[in-house]
Amino acid sequence: MPTKPSKAIETFPNPKPGRDYEISFECPEFTCLCPRTGQPDFATIRIRYVPDKLCVELKSLKLYLWSYRNEGAFHEAVTNNILDDLVRACRPRFMQVVGDFFVRGGIHTVVTATHEGSSSPIS
Repeated sequence: MPTKPSKAIETFPNPKPGRDYEISFECPEFTCLCPRTGQPDFATIRIRYVPDKLCVELKSLKLYLWSYRNEGAFHEAVTNNILDDLVRACRPRFMQVVGDFFVRGGIHTVVTATHEGSSSPIS
């Protein structure tokens, strides 16, 4: 059966929950739709986080990001929604999501959303 987009974000137990360490993802093929024109918006989504008890499973992250492909969303909203959904799924000590959107109409947009949990070892 072919893989389909999904809003479900799966996790797995952190193998070193007693240690602060950073995990980074770069997703250079993110696509959503402009809510005004319906045209595609392309971005690189960068995610960095310090896990607590859970880590984000990569295939589910790929399918989650894919789920935005046919959704209209402003850059600010989609970046913050991704952060909120990831924080809800894995409850990290720290997480930052950067939406680095390609130039549209001569404007390059970068949106940074940050969650600081119980501790924030990253500056």
